[in-house]
Amino acid sequence: MRRKRSRPQRMRLGETNERKQIMEVRALTKNVRISPEKARHVSRLIQGKSVAEALAIVDLSPRKAAALIGKTLRSAIANAENNCDVNRKALTVKAALVSPGPIIRRFRPKARGSAGRIRKRTSHMEVILTDN
Repeated sequence: MRRKRSRPQRMRLGETNERKQIMEVRALTKNVRISPEKARHVSRLIQGKSVAEALAIVDLSPRKAAALIGKTLRSAIANAENNCDVNRKALTVKAALVSPGPIIRRFRPKARGSAGRIRKRTSHMEVILTDN
């Protein structure tokens, strides 16, 4: 059975082929010494919010993760202002991602000569901003 070829769509009179360019800016912080599960609590709070609202949430939250994600958010804002000439008021947080980083393993002595494993988890934090 042969597949039907798709034809390119014809443009109507007065139509242009240009689409509005969507700008995305990102900032990435790697190997942060906090568990990804704890950091995701704060990252879920700021997704979809405007930049001003996200900064207020991060500044008023008492968690360690809020300070770390706030640093990454401020870096993404600076990237947008300096590299893409975008006004801070037009930006929204498209995504705030926290992924697991390398795990530092330590051992603690236990009873009868055994050892218990301690996992010191790290995270990679990424904030993606968009202008629409």
